[in-house]
Amino acid sequence: MEERELIHDWNRTEGAFDYSKVRVELDDETLRDGLQNPSVTDPPIADKIRLLHLMEDLGIHAANIGLPGAGPRARADTLALAEEIARSRLTIFPNCAARTVQADIEPVVEIAQKTGIAIEAATFIGSSPIRRYAEEWSVDFVRRQTEEAVTFAARNGLPVMYVTEDTTRADPETLRLLYLAAIECGARRICLADTVGHATPHGTRALVRFARQLVAESGEDVKVDWHGHRDRGFGLANTFAAIEAGADRVHGTALGVGERVGNTEMDLLLVNLKLLGLPVGDLGKLPEYCELVARACRVEIPHYYPVVGADAFRTGTGVHAAAIIKARRKGHDWLADRVYSGVPASEVGRRQKIEVSYVSGLSNVKCWLEEHGYDPEDEELCRTIFELAKMSNRVLTDPEIEAAIAGVRR
Repeated sequence: MEERELIHDWNRTEGAFDYSKVRVELDDETLRDGLQNPSVTDPPIADKIRLLHLMEDLGIHAANIGLPGAGPRARADTLALAEEIARSRLTIFPNCAARTVQADIEPVVEIAQKTGIAIEAATFIGSSPIRRYAEEWSVDFVRRQTEEAVTFAARNGLPVMYVTEDTTRADPETLRLLYLAAIECGARRICLADTVGHATPHGTRALVRFARQLVAESGEDVKVDWHGHRDRGFGLANTFAAIEAGADRVHGTALGVGERVGNTEMDLLLVNLKLLGLPVGDLGKLPEYCELVARACRVEIPHYYPVVGADAFRTGTGVHAAAIIKARRKGHDWLADRVYSGVPASEVGRRQKIEVSYVSGLSNVKCWLEEHGYDPEDEELCRTIFELAKMSNRVLTDPEIEAAIAGVRR
């Protein structure tokens, strides 16, 4: 039977979005928004540089390399990352966050001039009524700040992405005024920010379509970015809604780290793009990318986290294991990697792992024995391990199974 006949894909039925026509870019915010999570540690520069190279390997197009206006450490690290891009001739396109004030943009100008590379200024300001009310800002004040900042950045040779914070709670009249002002002053990207994770997929589509129409009205060649957060758990779904509605570039972070509960998970975004048939880089580097961020930022990867979590391709359930083992016995690696997995482990440099637990069958035991160099047909060993597993309330560890084997062989 042909492989394509073994999986009926409801995701591609009539009316489904055709991702083969998409040319979306990715902007990695791990080194800026990701580091704003209150529980993470700002990594040493060597780890940041390694992470930048992994982004390149993964096929990520752009990276926010910092907010240099935040202080001396941020400025020094941003400069070092820009120098690494120049020295190693990386293709990844850097951007830097900056408030819509000249003092924040000046360090970006200086770093771009010193390194000789183009650095996009991601100038941001709050746009929603609730934010303006809290700050005591008028719409005219926000517009003036926008015009002054974008004009300053553009006159100093920086590509400009104009970011409206809290876009998903901003009214269309204000957004129209601000975006058109920014475009007129030289912004060639506008970024729709779901700063507090308010949007649903429906709201995301509506907002992106509104922005695309506005860009068309401007008559300029302006790209539209989507920047999502996960406060309501819609981060990944909203990002794909934004892609379907016409976003040119979408943002994410490794493991979804970021403000509060974080951003769209860049790792899961990459995996899903690959499964939908879009070109990405070497996903074999994905575990290292996530593990580096976890170690350097001192965050834990939950064992149940998709794709890179310890349990992502691990099962102790008899029915699941039996199906995988039968597929292996057919000599069909493609089948074994998919029969009980929506994500093929081999795509990300991992493999399916069968454990022995209280919900295991004999097939689990035999598989464990075979993989560890023992005779899987040794009935006494099988019975001993199987009985031990049934008395347990969890997966048996390798040392526990080895100890049981040693007991039989005394």
